[in-house]
Amino acid sequence: MIFVPTLLDGAWVVEPEPVEDERGFFARTWCADEFRARGLDPALAQCSVSFNRRRGTLRGMHFQAAPHAEAKLVRCTRGALWDVVVDLRPGSPTFTRWFGVELTADNHRALYVPQGFAHGFQTLADDTEVFYQISVPYAPGAGRGVRWDDPAFGIRWPHADARILSDRDRAYPDFDPACVSW
Repeated sequence: MIFVPTLLDGAWVVEPEPVEDERGFFARTWCADEFRARGLDPALAQCSVSFNRRRGTLRGMHFQAAPHAEAKLVRCTRGALWDVVVDLRPGSPTFTRWFGVELTADNHRALYVPQGFAHGFQTLADDTEVFYQISVPYAPGAGRGVRWDDPAFGIRWPHADARILSDRDRAYPDFDPACVSW
């Protein structure tokens, strides 16, 4: 695997190194030893999938509060999406900065989202499926979020004729740094 650092400390784009022949290719997409060697959380407690019927579906920006903070490896298994993380770690040199990358079923990239980051995405194609490998089990009471269009972050999202959001994601209040602790 190729680990490509992002501008946000701890967040990585992970690209497979395919071994190809006339049948197609084979590539590793996760290895606990390689993640651990880079200081990334190799724990895997659960996997989840998100299916999104329409282009322009926006989910996020979500995270789990301590003590249930989670790391994720996010991959697009069908369609395409613009994947975004925001550093919410007080004291981090990149606190409140964001990073985005296009993940597609064709480019096979994944985004590693460390603890202390919010995560979200916007679909770029109909029928987009997103696969998550998550370090800790889902804890319903620990679910939190920040608003996708909060000026505190200034995330540049791709154009969409219409965005489809949940009421919850649309209604998060303006970001208050005092409300984030890890």
